[in-house]
Amino acid sequence: MSPTAPDVPVETLRKRKLQATQSLLGDTIGISDDEWQAATALPGWSRAHIATHLAREADALRRVTEAALEGRQIPLYSSPQQRFVDIEEGAMRRGLDLQIDLDTSADTLNTCWDAVTDWKLPIDIGRGPMTLANLPIIRFREVTIHHIDLGVGFTVDDLEPVPALWLLDFRISQFAGQGIPAFRIQSESGVEAVLGEGAPTRTVTGTDARLWGWLNGRVGPESVTGAEGLRLPLAR
Repeated sequence: MSPTAPDVPVETLRKRKLQATQSLLGDTIGISDDEWQAATALPGWSRAHIATHLAREADALRRVTEAALEGRQIPLYSSPQQRFVDIEEGAMRRGLDLQIDLDTSADTLNTCWDAVTDWKLPIDIGRGPMTLANLPIIRFREVTIHHIDLGVGFTVDDLEPVPALWLLDFRISQFAGQGIPAFRIQSESGVEAVLGEGAPTRTVTGTDARLWGWLNGRVGPESVTGAEGLRLPLAR
């Protein structure tokens, strides 16, 4: 299904995205070269892979935006193969180069978005038809979830309640069944949804942040209530 941006002003989402980026950069600035090469929970990816992915995604979102402003639609990446090569090669760099790339690519994307006057312009990045207004929540999600993946102390419990609600709503809008038996989620803030395939066989409850983390495979079933034995796959 096509993901749906939360009913929140784009500039509000952009502000939160900027704050999330600054928080990530603050946590990564002290990582040594050896620590950048350490493995993460993402199979086959080191911290350097994650940093490179975030930088190249910022570049990709900028290109998509620039094309939309010119009345064109382009894919997020030229090809899966090129995306793989770019990440693998970028992951071999020194920590300082990774940090500069993270900072510069994020700043260039933000400057590009400053030029947008019509966030309803259509785009298609392989997730179904959508508009530019979806991009800030997509980027906010990426920065937040990979901040967790970096293993630098940031966890789902560090999310503030309001952005956690946005992220949970967005995850629900893009959740695929993936052969998982249906379940109902009920968050402490009142969010309810049925996900998976078939009729729901259980109800899973928790905070917005922990439910979002569980739906993305970043926390286990013990972090929510009612999910015993149901560990969801890592969402990239």
